[in-house]
Formats: sequence, C-alpha cells, structure tokens
Amino acid sequence: MKAVLATPALIDTELPEPSPGPRDLLVKVEAIALNPVDLKVRDAMGADDPPRQLGWDAAGVVLAVGEEVGRFRPGAMVMFAGAIDRPGCHAEAVLVDKCLVGRRPNMLSWAEAAAIPLTGLTAWEALFERLRLDPYGGDQGTSLLILGGAGGVGSLAIQLARGAGLTVIASASRPESQAWVRELGADHVVDHHQPLAPQLAALGFPRVEAIANFSDTDAHWQSMAELIAPQGSIVAIVGNRAPLDLNLLKAKSVSFSWEFMFTRSQFQTKDMGRQGEILDRLAELFEANVLRPSLRRTFTPINAANLELAYGELAGGHMVGKLALVGWG
Repeated sequence: MKAVLATPALIDTELPEPSPGPRDLLVKVEAIALNPVDLKVRDAMGADDPPRQLGWDAAGVVLAVGEEVGRFRPGAMVMFAGAIDRPGCHAEAVLVDKCLVGRRPNMLSWAEAAAIPLTGLTAWEALFERLRLDPYGGDQGTSLLILGGAGGVGSLAIQLARGAGLTVIASASRPESQAWVRELGADHVVDHHQPLAPQLAALGFPRVEAIANFSDTDAHWQSMAELIAPQGSIVAIVGNRAPLDLNLLKAKSVSFSWEFMFTRSQFQTKDMGRQGEILDRLAELFEANVLRPSLRRTFTPINAANLELAYGELAGGHMVGKLALVGWG
C-alpha cells in the first residue's frame, strides 16, 4: 500500500497492509486532515530517529475488523483521530481501535469528514468535560471566552457552544478570521493581539465565567487570571513553555484543566469508548445542520509533495478552519 513517512523529511513509500488485532478496524483511508500535533511530532524527530507514519485525522471505509469488533462491519464509512502511540493515517490503510471510531456524517465529503475528529473531540471534551458546561442548554447564557476562535478547534467550539446556548466571545485578529468566527455564530469578537480586558469591558463583560484557550497558554495566562470570574473555569490545550503561576487563580477558587485528546487512548482509560460516542454525536449534529464543516482548503492527491505544501501552510500560523488531503492518485 502507498504511505508517506516522516524521516523527518517526507517520503513516498510502499508498506505492507497491516492486519487487524482483536479490537481493531482496518480502514481504507479516503481523506486525511492536518493538525498542529503533526507539526509538533515531526519537529521533535531527530535525523537518527526511525521513520514515522504521522497523521491523526481521517475518514474512510472499513475493510476488515477484529474478532472483538461488533459495532462496525466491512463497508462502513467512518471517521477517527486514532491514537498518537500507533502509526498514523498517512497510508492507504490503517488500524484503529474500535473505541475511537465514529460514523461518517452522511452528507459530508470525505475531506469534510476527515477534518472533524481531532478538533471535534478536542472541542467537545474541552467544553463539556473539562469546563463541565452542559451541551444540552443547562448553562444557557453562561459567558465563554474562546481564545483562538478561527482555528480548527475554535471553529467547532464556537458552534458547539452556541448550540449549547452559551454566550460566545471569540478572539480573532485579522479581518478574514474575524469574519469567519462571526459567520460561525460568535456573539462577540475580540482581537487577541490587543489587551483583552478593555475590549471585554466595552462589550459588558468585566469578567467571564469560562475560558477555553485554544491558542497560546503562556501569552494569555495573566489576562486569563484577571478576566475569569470567581469560581470560574479555564481549559487550555497548548503546553506551557515557562512555569505557570497557579497562585493567580487561588483567590477566585478558579479551576484550571488541560485538554489532550489522546489521553484516553494513551492510558487506555475505562471510558475510551466515549470518544466513539462523541464522534457519533458530532455526526448527528452535522446531519441536523447544527454544525457546519470547518474545512477551508483541500489538496489532492495524498502524497509527500502535497503533504509538504499543507504542512507549510499550517506552519504559517494563519490558518482559518482546517485543510485536508483526499485520494491517493
């Protein structure tokens, strides 16, 4: 089968098709999407490291299943992010644990579906598991500041938050990204390259009840500590570069959480299957037109050259929504 390996340079190669274990689905990959985690893993590789099959966002068709798989059969159309400690989806066929797979939304293209899993799971877990907001409207009107609203995670988080009845303030710095977050349903937009407190105060929010930081944890730590309401909650997804002063949150009894989508698969938690359930719920929301795709650009076919172009675009740091690659040529 065709595959692309990071050495860390990207190379086209041929690999044997893997065989599913008892809990595995073997999936023919129709489309893949890129995320910052791909860049981080590749950048961490040394010249002497063994080649690695990257990629943790895909949609495709089930080719075969292991003996313990009962939910999906060959021919099923699925989407998944998979596990970071297994070979990724930059190959024509890949193995994925049955707990981490959801069905593909019926009306979406392969590329649109491939752009959902990692960002969709991250956004859902951040909002509804780490911040403990109610996805079904129980926290109607709660103020939520989303830092990095125009990126892949932010694009879905805005929509999920609006669907949950939250008051969404999204950050975006450029005219095109500000237009995008408004289009997705943000109630208010602020510029994260400018001081946040006066912008929020002008909107009538001297404090916010929850903050989801999908951008730079270090850069916004001080302002988040100032802006969060007493007994509020903060979640972040980008690791810190310097020590974070948690004492800034103490007087307000603020809760702080990390969100890492790969935690369940990496530690084989008892609730690993929850990710498959979340993906199925996301499929329902897309089919009900509650959510819209965050895909903004597609490359074809999937090969080392096009992946390099896509990596370059992602590394530029100005992505609005997501990009995907489709077909093996």
